[in-house]
Amino acid sequence: MSQLYKAVEPQSTRGATQNGHAIIECQEVIKAFGDHTVLDGVSCSMPEGEISVVMGPSGTGKSVLLRHIVGLLLPDQGDVLVGGRSVPDLNEEQLLELRRNIGMLFQDGALFSSMSLFDNVAFPLRQHTRKGEKEIRDVVMDRLKEVGLAGSEKKMPGELSGGMRKRAGFARALVMEPKILLFDEPDSGLDPVRTALLCDLIKEIQRKYKSTAVVISHDIKAVFEIADYIVLLHGGKVVDQGSKEEIKNSPKEFTQQFIKGAVAGPLGMD
Repeated sequence: MSQLYKAVEPQSTRGATQNGHAIIECQEVIKAFGDHTVLDGVSCSMPEGEISVVMGPSGTGKSVLLRHIVGLLLPDQGDVLVGGRSVPDLNEEQLLELRRNIGMLFQDGALFSSMSLFDNVAFPLRQHTRKGEKEIRDVVMDRLKEVGLAGSEKKMPGELSGGMRKRAGFARALVMEPKILLFDEPDSGLDPVRTALLCDLIKEIQRKYKSTAVVISHDIKAVFEIADYIVLLHGGKVVDQGSKEEIKNSPKEFTQQFIKGAVAGPLGMD
């Protein structure tokens, strides 16, 4: 395993959750765009080898937080640790190593429209490894089979449904066998049945590879189906975090309003 991905041993409460050692830690992260502060002192930990879900109202900084984990954004203040190492302190070579060990699924799959499904999934292998085409083909076909796209390798992205594009993006995220998987609203635009199927697939693949998954989702039902650990954001701050059962039984009024979709409570329309 890469030196970037050694689990952090607990030091008092730092680097640990009740579920296990934290592989991802955000420490007092502040991020602003112009005069708008999106993350306002976010501190949270995500346990290794489990599925953490980041949820909260729209515009509260969930996707921005996810991009800090992979170094696509850097904090204005605070720190982000992956495997115990500070992402903002990594040099270019170390940052590339970090990204090779993280698979990320964006909302729309982020496929290259001019490439076939096969070439889209093969792209990371061709860019970052010295594997021959036969070995690449074997890996790509295995990943496509895992996500239910066997036989679709010659299709172009424009021929795929929304759900198929997301599964194609999932297959591409898996080809480098990453230790960490990041999902930015994978259920966006899907009907309830396809959302449930995609969540089952995420859980199945995460368990198979014993990876750490971080999922952003608005779907409360889906969250409680797949989550081991939950981080709840609002107004750029962490308002609650803990195991699925801890969040369900949280005494915090905001948490209960959000997970129940209640009208009454501190969360309003503004």
